[in-house]
Amino acid sequence: CPKSQFLQSAPTPPPPVTHIGARYTWPCRKPAKPEWPLLPGCGTLLILDHNESGLRIFRSFDWTDALFDVTWSENNEHVLVYKEHTQEVYSVDWSQTRGEQLVVSGSWDQTVKLWDPTVGRSLCTFKGHESIIYSTIWSPHIPGCFASASGDQTLRIWDVKTTGVRIVVPAHQAEILSCDWCKYNENLLVTGAVDCSLRGWDLRNVRQPVFELLGHTYAIRRVKFSPFYASVLASCSYDFTVRFWNFSKPNPLLETVEHHTEFTCGLDLSLQSPTQVADCAWDETIKIYDPVCLTMPA
Repeated sequence: CPKSQFLQSAPTPPPPVTHIGARYTWPCRKPAKPEWPLLPGCGTLLILDHNESGLRIFRSFDWTDALFDVTWSENNEHVLVYKEHTQEVYSVDWSQTRGEQLVVSGSWDQTVKLWDPTVGRSLCTFKGHESIIYSTIWSPHIPGCFASASGDQTLRIWDVKTTGVRIVVPAHQAEILSCDWCKYNENLLVTGAVDCSLRGWDLRNVRQPVFELLGHTYAIRRVKFSPFYASVLASCSYDFTVRFWNFSKPNPLLETVEHHTEFTCGLDLSLQSPTQVADCAWDETIKIYDPVCLTMPA
């Protein structure tokens, strides 16, 4: 969305930013009483700006209903609202390959929908999952290819050209809450599940995982590959921790960060800095920091 849209509405004074060393912490305000009080996800959406002086809150929005995920468009399109899913939308992702301007969304209605922002309706609905879809993410390498992870314990690979599933991986014996593609290997994905494990999958042979990472003590909520290091990834969990791994090492756990007091539910690695990480938790804070393991030579 164009920056002017954030400036048009009267802003609510943002919460204070705490800076401790290389760490930034944003406390998130409690919203007004939501329409669905038992549904998690209500809170504040923060737009952050990074410049020579550091990080600042550019705008903040109080959300009165469940907000689960957000993503950016590089185009200054008008705001669009699509209402086709019949239950909560849990995941959304923009295509990453050149020549495509597509969005996929995954829902509790067990479907994935394909969208083009220039069209006022979905282009296609993908069916096959038998439970809630928690994660949908485009391949950074293969045009028209995306992955989805579900409570039906499967990882699925889809092709928009055939509108059908290409590969079904029975990846865990528990709900899969997150998946991500390796930025350096088009055939490698990782899944994180309620069984506390991370598993790597080579799409050329999915009979067995190529690696398994153990250490979390509760469900893994989000997993992300590093955009700078081929074998490094990060995961966050309901055990309040963020863990950093190098699956190519005999002892893969690089570091455990425990700076939240509630479930850690969001995680991302900077595309600009190889050492910077952001995470968030149910303790109403966002933390941006440089973990020691990413500041040291590999």
